[in-house]
Amino acid sequence: MSQQNILIIGAVALGPKVACRVKRVDPDANVVMIDQGELISYGGCGIPYFISGDVSSADELRNTSFHMLRDVKFFEDCKGVNVLLNIKAIDIDRQRKTVKAEDLKTGQEREFPYDKLVIATGSVPKRLNIPGSELPGVYTISGLDKAIEIRNEIASGKVGKAVVIGAGAIGLEMAEALSDMWGIETCVLEVMDQILPGIISYDMAKMARYHMEEHGIRFYLSEKAVRFEGKDRVEKVITDKREIETDLVVVAIGVEPNTELAKKAGLELSPLGGILVNEYMQTSDPDIYAGGDCVCIKNLITEKFSYFPLGSLANRQGRVIGTNICGGKQRFEGAVGSFVIKLFDIAVASAGLSIQTAKKEGFDSFSAFVAQFDRAHFYPEKEMMFLELVVENGTGRVLGIQGLGKSKDAVMGRVGAIAGILKYRPHVSDVSNFELPYSPPFSSAMDILNAVANVAENIMQGKAQMIDLKTFAEWWINRNKEDILFLDCREWGNAGAYVEKYPDIWKNIPQGQLKKRISEVPKDKKIVLICNTGVRSYEAQLILKHHGYKNSYNLQGGMAAVKNMGLDIVINF
Repeated sequence: MSQQNILIIGAVALGPKVACRVKRVDPDANVVMIDQGELISYGGCGIPYFISGDVSSADELRNTSFHMLRDVKFFEDCKGVNVLLNIKAIDIDRQRKTVKAEDLKTGQEREFPYDKLVIATGSVPKRLNIPGSELPGVYTISGLDKAIEIRNEIASGKVGKAVVIGAGAIGLEMAEALSDMWGIETCVLEVMDQILPGIISYDMAKMARYHMEEHGIRFYLSEKAVRFEGKDRVEKVITDKREIETDLVVVAIGVEPNTELAKKAGLELSPLGGILVNEYMQTSDPDIYAGGDCVCIKNLITEKFSYFPLGSLANRQGRVIGTNICGGKQRFEGAVGSFVIKLFDIAVASAGLSIQTAKKEGFDSFSAFVAQFDRAHFYPEKEMMFLELVVENGTGRVLGIQGLGKSKDAVMGRVGAIAGILKYRPHVSDVSNFELPYSPPFSSAMDILNAVANVAENIMQGKAQMIDLKTFAEWWINRNKEDILFLDCREWGNAGAYVEKYPDIWKNIPQGQLKKRISEVPKDKKIVLICNTGVRSYEAQLILKHHGYKNSYNLQGGMAAVKNMGLDIVINF
């Protein structure tokens, strides 16, 4: 193989992966990697954990698994890659196959030739263009250097109150970091009506939000910042509804692909703004590759181009690019959008489409929601887990899955199992019969994954008529305006407090007694069936249907889900 000149623009995630892969496959290749910063090859997704103190130093985000610092010397000595820092690429000459760049320290221009070029320019944080955005103390998470500044401010004792703007993954991770490890009074401001919008359903988002509120985080939803105020630094966030005193603001409203260089070079971009690449990660110029946060890739559920700024994808794409630069034909088909986040004591995970996103994308869809122990019910150590499966009506195609629970690895494992098959367009029956390893310390004989698919099948076949938690809350609030009865199918020990407080609308008939006491259930009212998780109430619904009751609704997830949303109706209503 003749010696190739490989030039890589960007040295955080994708760039180093490409460089190392090329040198492994073609040791004679001349690989040059340039970056406009000084800190390279770091785990950007670990920034919130560095700010929190879970990761003790910035260098830990740059270390290899065997504790070597991934700096210039490491890449030159261990990988054979020439790395140049403080070099900003400013123009690509595709005809001459050169890149013009500026040395940010000297101001001098330099020119780099290439046979193959890799654009790994990443993303840039979205900014709030409102008055006061330039005040000291207002930050965006734009890289490790900014994270170091934020942590230094916090460690200096200057910060007692903080406002995080944006309730996406980074915003929530930052809120936890500020509150949990540093004891900072923290609130989150979000323009949408739920946290993690577009990623999980309203019900699951309410559960995650309630858990964070239990740990001291305040939320202001459906609210937007209009300006920041302060003299020498930020002191207040002014929203369209209130004033919030603060010592620190973290703007975490998302990122967008950094494509200025690609656009200037005439490379094709998607309507979402990212660089368009084919399955080999080539741009519209076959000698120029791109990957990571600056590209748009195929969504394997919608078949449209989507934007997935994830370090995991960048690393996998980097390997594909490195292989193909050296003559390979490895494909990167796309992604389904897998996601997981730790929020204090719980994990929230998602793969594919949430129910709101599925409907927005034009899918006639519904979701099944279940609560079940993550292990055998008789095993002494167990936690409640909640799963939601999104299914297309008619076809039974599984479009997505979301999960929440305290056993974090167990939640990620269930969601990850479905993530791996979503590109094959699985039918709900594939999940109801999904084979998982079984042992009581790890799972149930009928795993929660099977259970949520079983519920989905029952809904599709008309055997189950369900209501979600949001609808339940709305019906409960309006209980005095509707002809409605809440039928509690649990034993008296669980149901008694509710019956005693609401005797006119809350009735207790344990599921095992329902056949004998069927005459006590009125046929002229809307019946909401309730148990701890939704299983006994489903059995009760079958009994009612057999006796001609057509107006019964089973509460998905049962009272376990209600309480995890902070809607314990005995206490809160």
